[in-house]
Amino acid sequence: MGHLFYGNASESIEIPDRLLAHLKVLAATKLRRSESFTLTWKHAAGEASGRSTIWMQPSIPLRFVFDSAESEKLDSALLTEMAKAASSSAGLVVDLDETAPAAAAPVTAPVRATRTLAAAA
Repeated sequence: MGHLFYGNASESIEIPDRLLAHLKVLAATKLRRSESFTLTWKHAAGEASGRSTIWMQPSIPLRFVFDSAESEKLDSALLTEMAKAASSSAGLVVDLDETAPAAAAPVTAPVRATRTLAAAA
């Protein structure tokens, strides 16, 4: 189980390593572009019932701590789904009780466009 430290809080949000790895890539990508978004989750069993939402924006420090020393394989389809949800008015809603589906194909490096759409036309 990984941990997301939000802001200067000493307590973390427990998130499965696989989901946390995807969230890290999504946050880095969106926040690098100054694209803020909300992240919502239901409280885990054993905690007070309800849900929490945090505002993810570039000025708020984030720290991702993984239980495993090995990097998780990323699922590009899942990253696309998460990015689409994060860009919606509802924001990104995750289920901390479920693990992310198995990777279809590992993402090794970001794909960079070599020309603009206007140049391609």
